[in-house]
Amino acid sequence: MDYPYVVLSIAMAVLTGLLAQVRLVVGPIPYTLQNVAVVLAGIILKPKYAFMSMVLYLVLIVVGVPVASGFRGGLSVLLGYTGGYLAGFAVSAPLMSMLTRLYLRLTNKEIREIGVGDALVLLTLSFIAMIPAYVLGFLVFTYYALGSQAVMSWVERVIKYLNISLDDKLLQLFVVSVAIFIPQDLLMDHVLAITLAKYLSRILTYRGLEL
Repeated sequence: MDYPYVVLSIAMAVLTGLLAQVRLVVGPIPYTLQNVAVVLAGIILKPKYAFMSMVLYLVLIVVGVPVASGFRGGLSVLLGYTGGYLAGFAVSAPLMSMLTRLYLRLTNKEIREIGVGDALVLLTLSFIAMIPAYVLGFLVFTYYALGSQAVMSWVERVIKYLNISLDDKLLQLFVVSVAIFIPQDLLMDHVLAITLAKYLSRILTYRGLEL
C-alpha cells in the first residue's frame, strides 16, 4: 500500500467532514459543501483510494466523531433520513475516479493539463458520478418522510413555495430531496472541486505522486 495515497485519502475524509459544517439549514436536508470533497477525491485519487476516503469518513461518523453536518456523529446519523446521501458518497467518489481516468486516458491528458473544454466534460461526469448518492439519498429520505406527517408537511410547503404543481408525493419528494440541490452541487460544488483538482494535481505531481 502506498502511504502517500493513504494520507491523501485521510485528508479527503477530513475535508469531507469539515465541508459538512459549511451548511445552510432550510429543512430536514441541509445544503452543505460536501460534494466538493467527494468530487475532488474522485478526481485526484485512484478508485480504491477514493473509495477508502469516503468509507473512512463514514467510519468516523459511526464511531461517534462529530464530522457529519451539524457536528453530529454516531450510527444514528447513517441510519437517519440523510444516511442515504452519506452512503452514496462511497459509491460516487470511486465512480468519479473511474470516469475521470477513463476520460484522461482517452484524451491522453493529465489532470493538471485540463482546459475549459475538459472541465466541462468533467463537470458532466461529476453529475453522472453523483447519481448513486442522489438515488440512495432519495430512497432513504422517502422511506422516512412517508412515515412522518411533519416532514411531509414541510415537503408540501416547499412545493407550494416553489410554485410547482405536483400531486404525486414521490415526485414532490424527489424535488425537495434531489432536484433542488442539483444546481448548487453542479454549478458551485463541482466547479470548485474541478478547479481545485487542477491546481492540487500540479503540486502533487511535482512532489512525485502519480495521479
